[in-house]
Amino acid sequence: MTISPTLKPARGSQKPTSKGTYSFVSLGCPKNLVDSERMLGLLQIDGYQLVHEPVGADFVVVNTCGFIERAREESYATIHEMLELKRKGDIRGVIVSGCLAEREKERLLETLPEIDQIIGVFGREQVAKVADRLIAGLDEQRSVFQPAPSKPLDDRNRLRITPRHFAFLKISEGCDRLCTFCAIPKMRGKHATKPIEEVVAEARELAADGVRELIIVAQDTTYYGMDLYGEPRLVQLLAELEQVPGIEWIRLMYLYPMYFGDDLIATIANSKKIIPYLDLPLQHINDTMLRRMQRRVPRSQTEQLLAKLRGEIKGLVMRTTFITGFPGETDEQFEELVEFAQEQEFERLGVFGYSLEPDTPAARLGDHVPPELIEERRGRLMGVQQEIAFAWNKGQMGRRFDVLIDREVPGEKNAWIGRTYADAPDVDGVVYVSGPNLRAGKIVRSEIVATTDYDLVGVAVGKPR
Repeated sequence: MTISPTLKPARGSQKPTSKGTYSFVSLGCPKNLVDSERMLGLLQIDGYQLVHEPVGADFVVVNTCGFIERAREESYATIHEMLELKRKGDIRGVIVSGCLAEREKERLLETLPEIDQIIGVFGREQVAKVADRLIAGLDEQRSVFQPAPSKPLDDRNRLRITPRHFAFLKISEGCDRLCTFCAIPKMRGKHATKPIEEVVAEARELAADGVRELIIVAQDTTYYGMDLYGEPRLVQLLAELEQVPGIEWIRLMYLYPMYFGDDLIATIANSKKIIPYLDLPLQHINDTMLRRMQRRVPRSQTEQLLAKLRGEIKGLVMRTTFITGFPGETDEQFEELVEFAQEQEFERLGVFGYSLEPDTPAARLGDHVPPELIEERRGRLMGVQQEIAFAWNKGQMGRRFDVLIDREVPGEKNAWIGRTYADAPDVDGVVYVSGPNLRAGKIVRSEIVATTDYDLVGVAVGKPR
């Protein structure tokens, strides 16, 4: 997304005069979005002025995603678009940062020599210095790559892209899982826990800036603390975050099914702030596929965990993701996955067709599934999930929920778009709410009166708070 300048500034001293203007495009996942917000904050503190449209700006920063082929295609398309503006004289320079830059390194400059500067994932703190070199016309050094630090970089003093009332909070960096299909460890390094006191300090800063919903993100959330403290410490972190004044919802994303102990389940079940919404990317359920993916959690253990979660957490909504067409997946193994999805009736489910990543172990496996079959299986599983999701939505008719208002419905009076606890921003559905005295950031009790495919329609029945 191209970033609008109409956002709350990062904290810190802002230079009285502008050193130059820039536009910013952020692609990829919420972890990458946090990096974008940090770079925006650094550029602003250093005196650069953010503008909405790239045309006429001194430079554009494209913070890329390099996770799978489709994401890389989007990143390359955006870079080409910005380079075309440079050729026309509409902008002076292009800076490329993020996961694609980290993955390709100097090859990116060889492929696209018109790029002025590239910044790897862990070079983000140097973005202002890189911008200075571009503005000054210095091209002796055109890349910044740094090794993964021993602990995650500080994400405070961001210029946030999200609406003021919710924010993503990254609690760790990197991943130790080494799933055979995933290139994340090559781009973002080994798992590194952000110390509890630093996470809490960042949460307090966000709460002071108006955040009511904290969305906890990491590559592997349940692994939090293992490298730093020698044991999982997510329970202790959550206990501290619950004490932060102003935070009302804490949403947990990217929970690997390992290290999901009884203490964590009890913490979620008994919390007044941790909402009963869990994102557990399972990827598959057939044991042979799970071993080939190197997921380390067999079907029996997964089913035991899901049953315990459903049994102990009242009103639980679960999101998961599956991969279809992983190398060697047979018709029978795919049918097992479909039947599992039908049995579990996940309220939220995303399906990805397997993407061959050249520098991953899965690329060296035999029995690759034809692309058309991968997509056929993906479509069928999504069709199964659509029926489940639509039926779940119909089951919410007449129920009342707290709805966090995100924005107005354009051109409509007293019509707003919000989310219940069951809806994470950007990946789940929304609730269209009508009622007086509403505005973004308010929470209002609403009765569900209709459904529209994946979304709900509600009427405010309480006073917004």
